[in-house]
Amino acid sequence: MYNVTTSKSRTVCFSGHRPQKLPDGGSNNSPVIRAIKSLVYKAVADCIEDGCNCFITGVAKGVDLWAGEIVLEHKACGKNIKLVAAFPYKGHGASFRGTEKWILGNITQYADEIVYVSDDYSDSCMKARNEYMINRSGKLIAVVGDYKSGTGQTIRLAEKNGLDIVTINSSVIDQVAKKYSDTPLNII
Repeated sequence: MYNVTTSKSRTVCFSGHRPQKLPDGGSNNSPVIRAIKSLVYKAVADCIEDGCNCFITGVAKGVDLWAGEIVLEHKACGKNIKLVAAFPYKGHGASFRGTEKWILGNITQYADEIVYVSDDYSDSCMKARNEYMINRSGKLIAVVGDYKSGTGQTIRLAEKNGLDIVTINSSVIDQVAKKYSDTPLNII
């Protein structure tokens, strides 16, 4: 691994809820989750189009892992971008299982840089990881449904630091999906 150097204005970080705080428990089979992932994909593509070339994921379950995976997809398609995996502490991810473990392994293998914000777990290591990402970024892509959360705290820190913020409101997407779930599609 090498130290990724890029300008703050061209760097994007991510924040979002863990699966249990997302609609349908973050299930990949959920139309709402597929819509959220599509919006994250589009936000990353728009950032690349705008000249951003470095992305930082906090490698937490849910949105962080999805975002890291999406950045790797863009890299695999030939985009000249970098991925930084910002681990909150060195043992983070040891308890991951199944798909989450596989995605974390891919991110770890293909990231351009891996950063361990803390050596050991502490009550403040997640917040320190979030501060690390915000302090190095010009833009935040956030998936949020509950602002009384670590994601809400990260968004407020990004606002305080003047970052450009792309907000994907998972609660609104879920409400719209439920409202129209019984509406038949009239396809001609």
